[in-house]
Amino acid sequence: MAKLFSDSWMQSFADAWNEDAEMTASLGTEKFSAVIGFGCKGDESPMGIVDVSNGEVIYAGDYRGQELDWDLRADVDAWKEWLTEGFGFDKLGVAVSSGKLQFTKGDYRQMIRNPNIAKPFLRHFELMKGLDTEFVR
Repeated sequence: MAKLFSDSWMQSFADAWNEDAEMTASLGTEKFSAVIGFGCKGDESPMGIVDVSNGEVIYAGDYRGQELDWDLRADVDAWKEWLTEGFGFDKLGVAVSSGKLQFTKGDYRQMIRNPNIAKPFLRHFELMKGLDTEFVR
């Protein structure tokens, strides 16, 4: 069991991402490339990142000062809820409007307007849900 957003957890997430045709095909079609950080609200920086190039993760691991395109933050309890119970469009709007999920970097509205990006965004929560996770900071 790996700690949420630890180097080994992020590597497992990258493996799941790259093995998932839904993720790579949709994002590849969009030529989606971005560095995405994940962490907890209130922290100075994200804990882990994925670097995505044309829909595939080319690096995953600890955050080491990389320039971010997206940075998603929530409390550990929120991450635990979403990664055990699931996270769909029904939870997305509420999570963002209530501040439970924060985009400290990245344009949330632009993302949800493009189905080829919005669907993989929700899908990445499902991939995270499949990982054996220790929910601690």
